[in-house]
Amino acid sequence: MRGTPALLIAASLIASATLSATTARAETDAEIEQIVRRQVQPMLIAAGGMAVALNIDGRTLLFNYGLADVARKTPISSDSLFNLASVGKAFTATLLAQAVKQGDVSLDDPVAKYVTELGEDGDIRSVTLRQLASHTSGLDRSPHQSEPWHRAPYTLPDFIRYLNAWKADEAHIPGKQDIYSNSGFVLLALALQRRFDVPYAQLLQTRLLTPLGMTSTVLPLPRGNARGQLAGEFRRRAVQGYNADGKPVGEPGNEQGPFNWPGTGQMYSSPRDMARFLAANLGALGEQGELQAAMALAQEGVFQVNPRVTQALAWQRVKNDDVLIVDKNGGLNNTATYVGIIPQRRLGIVILSNCGGEPATRIGRQIMLALARSGATVSEHGHTGD
Repeated sequence: MRGTPALLIAASLIASATLSATTARAETDAEIEQIVRRQVQPMLIAAGGMAVALNIDGRTLLFNYGLADVARKTPISSDSLFNLASVGKAFTATLLAQAVKQGDVSLDDPVAKYVTELGEDGDIRSVTLRQLASHTSGLDRSPHQSEPWHRAPYTLPDFIRYLNAWKADEAHIPGKQDIYSNSGFVLLALALQRRFDVPYAQLLQTRLLTPLGMTSTVLPLPRGNARGQLAGEFRRRAVQGYNADGKPVGEPGNEQGPFNWPGTGQMYSSPRDMARFLAANLGALGEQGELQAAMALAQEGVFQVNPRVTQALAWQRVKNDDVLIVDKNGGLNNTATYVGIIPQRRLGIVILSNCGGEPATRIGRQIMLALARSGATVSEHGHTGD
């Protein structure tokens, strides 16, 4: 971020941590906070701030820096709500993996099996659920890329029309290339909704959020023909978003994107809730074994993008020397998000920023790698770090 005097930096920098109650671990936690701060503090120059949730060997640490709303001087807290942007795709992938583990769907099912409006002769009928979830469907990021004349948000009938007209040319062959696609995940969520005959928001709530005890993770409520909006009690906790120059973008709870029907809005969540999601993806919630098994399936590699990166279901697997990072990021012009884990170190992190353009992925990976090299983490064999 750029453009705010150093005095404001000092005034707005607020750090809080959920630390261990034991004296023996207090120094360790302070050292961990210093590792986090070294990566985060250079970003806290213009407006907004950042929340960090760590899970280290089953233990959660929460750190908060900066302001949820500069004008109101409201500090970020572990219960502030952030727009998750594309990190929400990891939730959809988990729902898919759960349905696979329970025998309700197969990854190789064609999407047309569930979204029956897809025509009999269209190329979209050959696309599978696995391809949608691994960004190998061939669909573009947004329908607007192939339909620039369609300037309005896409309703569901608009989207179905687009899909039926879509052509799998040489650059868009299902299963043959990595093309990051918001369209693919919107279609995947629709397929899951159709399979269970339950609205996507309800599916998310009953099958994932409630079992994990995530009470502050929400989708926008539909408003007739208008874009969805967070319910009032959640909107009041939502952070103000800022662009890379520190200027406010929209109102707290701002929703964006080319799709406009129930279930297509961006999710909002708190650092405290995302710490639960992180712990589950690390297998640290013993009471949720079945759900954690689905999460492990979602993290398995599906398509090798290059020697270093393999695409999983929403997640990507990135080799960094001898360390494997499994992660997912997201970003809009007013938010930057990241969730990542190093499974063999039983280590994970969530980064939530209310400023667009922040390098959340780089920050998250650098913090994890620094912790993995320190004595704070545990190896897969149960010994302290190198």
